[in-house]
Amino acid sequence: MTHLQRDLHRRSVVLMCPGTGAQHPGMAAGLYGHEQVFTEAVDSVLDLLGPAGEAVRADWLADDPAESLDGDTRSAPLLFAVDYGMGRLAESWGVRPDAYLGHSMGEFAAATLAGVFRLEDAVRLMWERVRMQRSIPRGGMLAVAATPDELTGYLGAGVVVGAVNGPRHTVLSGLEEPLRAVTLRLAADGLTSRRLATRTPYHSPALAHLTERTEKLIRELGPVPPRARFYSAYTTRPLSRKQAADAAFWASHPTDPVLFWPTLERVLADGDRVLVEAGPSQCLSVIARGHPAVQSGRSTVVPLLPPRAMGPEEDRARVRAARELLSASGYSGRLPVDLPVS
Repeated sequence: MTHLQRDLHRRSVVLMCPGTGAQHPGMAAGLYGHEQVFTEAVDSVLDLLGPAGEAVRADWLADDPAESLDGDTRSAPLLFAVDYGMGRLAESWGVRPDAYLGHSMGEFAAATLAGVFRLEDAVRLMWERVRMQRSIPRGGMLAVAATPDELTGYLGAGVVVGAVNGPRHTVLSGLEEPLRAVTLRLAADGLTSRRLATRTPYHSPALAHLTERTEKLIRELGPVPPRARFYSAYTTRPLSRKQAADAAFWASHPTDPVLFWPTLERVLADGDRVLVEAGPSQCLSVIARGHPAVQSGRSTVVPLLPPRAMGPEEDRARVRAARELLSASGYSGRLPVDLPVS
């Protein structure tokens, strides 16, 4: 065994699940009906929603969906289902994550994969949040090429920092009119921004009533500690047994900011990693590729899906390529072969 192979043996696998904003029309649809484990996992999510799930599935697979996939009734269940399905697909190859990491909705999907929530309970909670979000005035999220400190003067009137995704990648969240005003101010000041594909001001005070009304439900569901180390992007630390069972912790996610970059730094400081992204768009892979630990080759990134809608054949080709990498030399939780930074 070469020195490089010994180094790769010491890499541990972290399964990453992307969240709101990663969804796009046709995401992973090329796998549906072709990858049995993925298909069954997605169906297990959507079937729990009854007729509503049938409508979600129909719009996902349609060339001309009846409802926009950016609306909460489509984006939330589909993103959860695809993340969950891709995680189960990776597990079926023999991948056994040493740790889990998610972003926004992705943390919830990762928690389900890690055994914190039973699937039926997770789907019930997810759909209850979607139902309650219908009463929220329209808003959105805005990715800005700036640090949180540089954006302090743009906050207020309900516009807050919703996520910290990189050293100069901050997401603002708020209701439509205040957020539009901030967008104009940013442009006038020469700062680059981009609206995310959501109509809901996630991780802002606008969703406060979700916290209050779902805490009791979560307490009834009884979350349990994860089966492997679970890094929370809300605390930047591994989840403790007490936190895993804390209904208030899980209920606060819709209003609390996502601190993905600080959490990723902790994950990569704790060891050399193979970061497997189980979800659409490669959003988390793009972020991770910018980290010094990945750029140096100490850690590497393996996305399971294409970066955007590229057709059914590309979905299947990307999955085949990822499986070949992760299965090389009888993969069993460690990689004994070289994996290129993708």
